[in-house]
Amino acid sequence: MSVPLLVVDAANVLGSKPDGWWRDRAGATAKLRDGLMGINATGLPDLPGPVEVVLVVEGRARDVPAVDGVRVVRASGSGDDTIVAVVAAEGAGRRTVVVTADRGLRERVTALGAEVRGPSSVPR
Repeated sequence: MSVPLLVVDAANVLGSKPDGWWRDRAGATAKLRDGLMGINATGLPDLPGPVEVVLVVEGRARDVPAVDGVRVVRASGSGDDTIVAVVAAEGAGRRTVVVTADRGLRERVTALGAEVRGPSSVPR
């Protein structure tokens, strides 16, 4: 049995809570990344660990480095297109969950067989 894949839309998760993240996008993204640490071992409700955690970053947050337990994928263009590419390339044959509230992205990834959870499903 393969390890499930959890793909987090960093920009969308950050944008879901108006807490001033826009003043320091890279710092807010690093904080989100750090909040995701540990999920690879513990999982989420209804998604038990181990889980492969991928954080897709874009724009000013593109330089946020990966940490143990969280792989960072840098979007060279559209973050949504990058998420779809990750799901298409790595999600086949394994349970894949995408964290986003973006309706268009939700449709695109569910068409590839992924499940979707809202931004509040991960710690920030």
